[in-house]
Amino acid sequence: QVQLVESGGGLVQAGGSLRLSCAASGSIFSGNVMGWYRQAPGKQREFVATIIGGGALTYADSVKGRFTISRDNARNTVYLQMNSLKPEDTAVYYCNTWPPRDYWGKGTLVTVSS
Repeated sequence: QVQLVESGGGLVQAGGSLRLSCAASGSIFSGNVMGWYRQAPGKQREFVATIIGGGALTYADSVKGRFTISRDNARNTVYLQMNSLKPEDTAVYYCNTWPPRDYWGKGTLVTVSS
């Protein structure tokens, strides 16, 4: 059974930090590039960051230097550490493979107040 369960979102002031977690079923996690995506109100879902099993990372320009993606292969979990948050980071955050599969979890809402 495919499962993606995101957690860790919340309300934070600009400049603050949050750490998101995504627990994935083994069938979707093992051996795959994993990524974080986000969808702001009224906008399309966009790529945030990816990580492969060996640790190679990519980031969207808008989050470079502020966000850090990591993964725990033993726990089938991928994380997103978000620092120096800005109001424009407000969105629902999702994890999925890269490229993403059709199945999406419910996401976790991050709201950054100014």
